[in-house]
Formats: sequence, C-alpha cells, structure tokens
Amino acid sequence: MSNDTGTPSSSGERRVDVGGVSLATGHMIGGVWVDSSATFESRSPLDWDGGPLAHVSRGDQATSDAAVTSSLEGFGVWGAMTAEERAAVMHRLADLIEARNEEIAAVESLDMGFLQESMRLRLVARGALNFRTYADLIVAAHERDWEAKSMRNVVQRMPAGPAVVITPWNAPFMLSTWKLAPALAAGNSVIHKPAEWSPLTASILAELTIEAGFPPGAYNLVQGIGEEVGAALVADDRVRRITFTGSPETARHIGRSAAENLVPFTAELGGKGPFVVFADADLEAAAKKAAWQFDDSGQVCLAGTRLLVEESIREVFLERFHHYADELVLGDSRDADTDIAPMVHPEHRDRVHGFVERARAAGDTVVRGGQPVEGSLHYEPTLIEPASNQSEVVQSEIFGPVLTFQTFADEAEAVELANSTAYGLSAIVYTTSRERAERVGRSLRSGLVWVNTFLVRDLTAPFGGCGISGIGREGGDHALEFHSDLKTLMILDDTTT
Repeated sequence: MSNDTGTPSSSGERRVDVGGVSLATGHMIGGVWVDSSATFESRSPLDWDGGPLAHVSRGDQATSDAAVTSSLEGFGVWGAMTAEERAAVMHRLADLIEARNEEIAAVESLDMGFLQESMRLRLVARGALNFRTYADLIVAAHERDWEAKSMRNVVQRMPAGPAVVITPWNAPFMLSTWKLAPALAAGNSVIHKPAEWSPLTASILAELTIEAGFPPGAYNLVQGIGEEVGAALVADDRVRRITFTGSPETARHIGRSAAENLVPFTAELGGKGPFVVFADADLEAAAKKAAWQFDDSGQVCLAGTRLLVEESIREVFLERFHHYADELVLGDSRDADTDIAPMVHPEHRDRVHGFVERARAAGDTVVRGGQPVEGSLHYEPTLIEPASNQSEVVQSEIFGPVLTFQTFADEAEAVELANSTAYGLSAIVYTTSRERAERVGRSLRSGLVWVNTFLVRDLTAPFGGCGISGIGREGGDHALEFHSDLKTLMILDDTTT
C-alpha cells in the first residue's frame, strides 16, 4: 500500500507512494514544500498493523509563524484580484480535481478508510463542485447601492485577510474543499490544517492549487498535531478568520483564542440527530434509510443516530430495519461490494466500544451488535434500546455505528424527544402527511431537517447547528459574508459640483 522511504525527491521534498500515488509529506508554504525534522505516522485503517502509510511532517510554532507570514504575502496578491480572476483559478482547480478523481479516491480510502467507490462516484465530484459553486457565487455577488438622506450608500464586501481552516478526519477531502472554497472565493488567503488521522489527500489538493495558478501563499498547508501547530495557528493575532469542524471540546479551546484576538470564528461540531418515523410513513423507505445511518461506520456528523418510532409500528419497523441491517457488508473499503468500512483508528474504535460497554452496565439493552470485529478495525452495526432518555448513549455523540431506539405515543412526545439533547445539527422525519411534515419540521430545534430523504442539499442553503452543534453558518452567501468585512461607503449627493 505504501513505500515510505522518507527520502527527498529530485525536487527536494520528502515524498511517499500511497496506493500508486506519489505524495509530498511536508507543508506547503508560499507555494513550495517544506519538511519538518519531526514527523507523525499516518496508518491505514485497512491494514493498521502493516506499518505506516507515511511519516508526515509535524509542524510547530516556527511552522505556524512561517505559514501565517506566507499567507499575509499571498493575501496581498489574491485579495487584490477581481472576483472574475479568482473564479477562473477556482474553476481550473475544479477541473484538476475531476481529472485526479481516481487518485484522490484511492489515497483517501487507504488513509481514512472511506469507501473508495463512494469517494470516486460522489465525494471527489462534490469537492470539485464546492469550488465551482463558490466561484460562481462570488462573480454573481453584487454591491447593495441605494439613496437615503441625500446620500448614496454602497455596501462593499472586502476580503478579511488570512483565514485558518481546520478540517476533520472524516471525509477529509470533501470537507476541506467545503471550507476552503468560500474563504478563497471571498479573496482571503488560507492556512489549511487537516486532521492528523487522515492528512494525505490534503497534499494532493496543495499540489493542485499550484497547478491551477493560485499565487504563492494564497493556499498554505500545515500538517501536524492539533494541540501543537493547530493551537499556534489559531492564537496568531495576524489571522483574521478561523473556521473549524470537529468536537465541542476542541472548539472551546479555539474559541478562547479567537476571543482573545477578536477574530470571527465558525464551528461545526457534530450532532445527535433524531430519526423520527410516524405510523403513516413509507416504512420500507424509512427502515432502509435508518439502516443506512451505519454508513461510513457511523462516522458522519449528520447521521440520524436516535431512532424515534411511533409505538404502533414498533415491531414492523424493527423487523424491516433488521432486514436491511443484515444485508450490510463489512469489508475492505476498496471492494465495491463493501457497505461498511473499518473505523478510522483503534483509539476511536475503543472509544465507541466504551460507550456500548457503559450502556450495558447501566441497564440499556443492546438489541444487535455491540462488539468490535476481531482482526480488523470494524465495529458491528449496533442498536441499543436505552433504559432512559437520559442514558449516555442517547445524550452523547458516539460517532460510530451505534444507533438508539425509542418509541413515542404521539406527535408532541416525538418532538419533545427529538429536541431533548444539547445537540441540534440535523434531523430526519418520515411521514406521508405534508401538514405533519411542516408542523414537526418547524418544531425541531435543528440547523437542518430532512423529510423523507437524507443528505440531499442545495449548497447555497445555510449549513450549521444549534446548541453545542456549532456556531455560525456555512453555505452560499452565509459563508461569503463570514469570510468578508463589510464596508458602507456614503457619498453626499451634492449636485452643485
């Protein structure tokens, strides 16, 4: 899978072969590769004991300083370009991503464990679409211009400056493009810090930014450990925007640094989404979609992990759910027949199993699954019927293939249960009643509500969570507004001059 020699290439940087793809393992700063003497290992969930895929540069305070300095220089060029000029470069980047689809999918499958077929067919294409969408939005953006109090008022959108973009280990390539695209479209330079558990596709993206024509320093890649170089980046008072996807615990640390420097900060922090099924629902469709919440081993923040089912259909729903769950194939992420990939890291698998073990000890009923799969990083698709709505498995994000099952008597109880956690990122409702869909959808405390579907979204719509699921909104103009400083230009209407 890997040929990590740790030796420099002919151009000077250390490179490694991952799945037949040559990757640099350093930082991209000012348009050139920079290696650190210290490294960390990136291992494959598909063969954890087979040795590291790569030894990746481990950034430090000096790396952070250099990246922010480079970003300031890049901002002077990139931020001064017209929207049309930036859009053209971003469209070229999207073209290059599409051309490298197979390689990106192969590397991410090895590095993070994501299903290679899903990467190839959906997520790489979505990465290209993210850049195209924001390229088009920034060109279409127009200034607000009006007359009031004998003044001409013009609202201008100015690039804010260097932005630190910290991305998660699940679906790392797609989620990186989702956060990078609006920052770059707005005219900001970026310092991208990917998660250390899945850092490798960021190296492909870095190379493609240079090939696409981004000026040096417009995009900078910093690899390393979050508590080290990530903390240094968000504490730098030259940074003007911070955007993060990850855990509430990490977001609190970042938020304190952002507050210290008065830097706007957005955070998407996971969820504990309710999956509400009413008796009038298409039960076949609902049960099948519920079983598919195990996708990517449950490592999906938007997943509906709390199954809330009307009491009158309890047994028939469970029968159909188990039927579809039994069909799921656990296997190698490179195999097109695999439905459930291994978990990203032994530490994370053990964390998930800890939730299940504590649930057993607390008196919750493990209906199915509940064990690691011997000889791999897979975890059995698991369903737990909690003894109480206050059970840990109901109230805490597990981020693994573990769902809970509860019933409700009526619509009011369904809404009460759905809104009963501190999270509020997404919700799923199945009903054939349009009136109920409107009524319940409007009653749910959540940033996103899907009715009779899942993961279908217009990229211009606002995206983000309520409660501890996040701060701020991404998507469309909402992200462009965040990455911009607004200025109102007021000109006295003096007709005598």
